[in-house]
Amino acid sequence: MADRLSDDAISSALGGLDGWSRDGDAIVREFEFRDFVEALGFIAQVGVLAERKNHHPELSNVYNRVRIALSTHDAGGITDLDVALAGEINERV
Repeated sequence: MADRLSDDAISSALGGLDGWSRDGDAIVREFEFRDFVEALGFIAQVGVLAERKNHHPELSNVYNRVRIALSTHDAGGITDLDVALAGEINERV
């Protein structure tokens, strides 16, 4: 199991993750696409990335907007796994 990051480590990590912010025990980002189909395609890409890491985000979608929240539930908060997945997600947009 991954260890929960300190507040300072989270702040430092967020400095290198464009568009991500902290929301309690998760890091979150909202994405906007041209339409629903493009948003849904992005969700499918994120799903593949997450499954490869066996680390599954909270995803929500309303038409062309996707919100992703990353948290390691077993650790009770944000870990290096969340930061790494956020970085990989950023490479997809």
